[in-house]
Amino acid sequence: MRFRGAALAASILATPIAAMAQPFQGLYIGAGAGYNLPQDIYVKTRAPLNPRAKLSTQGGVVALGSVGYGFGNGLRLELEGNFRQIGVNHVSGGQTQASASGSLNTYGAMVNALFDMDIGIPWLYPYVGGGAGYAWTNMRNLTINTPAAPPFPAATAHNNGTKGGFAYQAIAGLSFPMPSVPGLSLSTEYRFMGTAGDRTFSSTNSISPVATSFTIHQQYNHSFLIGVRYAFNVVAPTPLAATAQAAPAPAAARSYLIFFDWDKAVLTDRARQIVKEAADNSTRVQYTRIEVNGYTDTSGTPQYNQGLSLRRARAVQAELVRDGVPQNAITIKGFGDTQLLVPTGPGVREPQNRRVEIVIR
Repeated sequence: MRFRGAALAASILATPIAAMAQPFQGLYIGAGAGYNLPQDIYVKTRAPLNPRAKLSTQGGVVALGSVGYGFGNGLRLELEGNFRQIGVNHVSGGQTQASASGSLNTYGAMVNALFDMDIGIPWLYPYVGGGAGYAWTNMRNLTINTPAAPPFPAATAHNNGTKGGFAYQAIAGLSFPMPSVPGLSLSTEYRFMGTAGDRTFSSTNSISPVATSFTIHQQYNHSFLIGVRYAFNVVAPTPLAATAQAAPAPAAARSYLIFFDWDKAVLTDRARQIVKEAADNSTRVQYTRIEVNGYTDTSGTPQYNQGLSLRRARAVQAELVRDGVPQNAITIKGFGDTQLLVPTGPGVREPQNRRVEIVIR
């Protein structure tokens, strides 16, 4: 059966509030449940009336659980166990219509790779991903009642068994961090799951004592879920309002703070104004040297953060020189994520830790 794409549209009202950045580092667990909508399945039997037919399916429950690890840069890897409920109602093939009952459920284990996207909204983080693994199809008393079609009498076939094989999936979702519980996020998502290859089950027929076979082709499932995820290594952020007004007295300023966007070493217009103020004030006071010290937040590896802090310090040094400060009066250092202005755990994008400090000695 050809796959006909499906999309999930979801919207949830939320109050805009400060929350921790979603990309985290460390262990997490998750769970979800919702509705599974299977596509009809092509089947093949040895019965003379239905050499090739289509099994019409009904939706049911989907549930899953996962354990994974976030790398602090948006990437996550996880192990997932899942269950999908699939009902059946009839079989059609050629001119034959047969009623059907029973279930054709799937359960499996998947390895997933996902990526959380920081789009600048603290309460909303889209994510996408994919996975591969192994899924079992459990045919539980799938009964097909074929009406009489002379010269063949009415017949009832019973199909049972469990068969497994390769499975794959695509994932798209939205997560909503809960600021009252650091590390906790709610989610809504869509998953497309397919199974590859044919799966053949044993079949018994009321008009023949000899067991035959019942083969189903690829299965495709569209699942819509609401879930919850908890990351263990997330600390509560410092409220932004508590530190937003911190500023040195301009008349006798000897220290200046310049802040940077995440993963950037480019000066903003406001940053250039502060550097200009420091350069102007350096001509009004006696000094022996001007220190330019760069820092980062805890997202990223220590090696990367060390280099980023130096790039930020060099950008400020170059701006000071452009504003008239002698280059030989300036010393620069990079401290990476070792001296945090706002204490946080690892993998936290705290804006006030992304800074350069100018100190006039």
